[in-house]
Parts: sequence; structure tokens; C-alpha cells
Amino acid sequence: MGEEEKKRADQEEDKAKNNETSEEELVPFQLEELVSPSKKEYAAAYEIGKTMGKPEDRTDVAAARVEMEKRLALIKAWEDNEKAIADNKAFKKLCAIDVWENTKTASVESQMKQIEEKIEKKKAEYRETMKNKIAIIHKAADEKKAFVESDRQKDFLAVEETASKFRATRSTPKKLFACFSCLLFS
Repeated sequence: MGEEEKKRADQEEDKAKNNETSEEELVPFQLEELVSPSKKEYAAAYEIGKTMGKPEDRTDVAAARVEMEKRLALIKAWEDNEKAIADNKAFKKLCAIDVWENTKTASVESQMKQIEEKIEKKKAEYRETMKNKIAIIHKAADEKKAFVESDRQKDFLAVEETASKFRATRSTPKKLFACFSCLLFS
């Protein structure tokens, strides 16, 4: 296992020197790699570096640290990317909801305006019919008033004719103030 780690560390150092990264390193993540290293792993790496006195061993530890830091950087980049994807997805959904809300609101407002127009039209029609009814009532009242006035004129003419007959005959009417007639002639 130690030799494999050395080879991997050497390859990574070479690539780091050349500033080259392949897609194989960036894309596939193992579940174990996504978990951040615990304090025990750091402590173990530190103890290994402390106890080993050879410079080659220290370079191994340094390479392991570089590898761990690289892994942590990749995990952080992946995490940021996934968060950005989640943010974009949520933003798109929120925009879609806003568009839906605006269209539904506009539709309801349009229906409300149509109803208001219908109500105004009905109101105008009812106002017109009520004005016509008022005109008919006014006309009927005028006719009744004219009829009453004509009856009054007929009664006045009849009274005047009767009064002229009484004057001509020099007689008094038998019903003079109906309530006082019994008092006057008793």
C-alpha cells in the first residue's frame, strides 16, 4: 500500500508541476472521498511525520497532505457546484411561479372588468326602463289630474247653474250646509 501511495503522490506532484488535471481526477467521486477527513486522520498523519525521521518519509507525508488538501478542494468545488445548481433550479421554479401568478391574476382581472362592464350595461338598461316607467307614471298622473280637474269644472258649472236657478226663482236651496240645515229650519 505504501508503494501505491508513493506512485500516486509522485504522479500528482508531476501533474501539479505541469498544471495539468484530467477529467478522471475531477469527475468521479467515491463516497469515502466526499467525507471530510476526521481529526484522527490528521493526528495519525502528523504522528507518522513526526516519528519518521527520514526525509523521504516526510515527503510522503507532505504528499499525503497535498493529496488530502487537493481532495478537500475538489469536494468544496463539487459542493459549491451542487449548491449553485440547486439555486438555479429553485430560481427557475420561482420565476415560473411568478409567471403563473401574473397570468392568473391578469385573467381574473380581465374577467372582473368584463363583469363590471356587464353590470354597467345592465345598470344603464335598468336606469332607462325606470325612467320610462317614471314617464309612464307621470303621464298617467297628469291624465288623472286632468280628469279630476274636468270633474271639478263640471261640478263648478253644475253649482253655478243651480245657483243661477235659485237666484232666478228666488228660492233657497234645501241643503244649505248639510250639518247646519237642521238648525236653520227647525
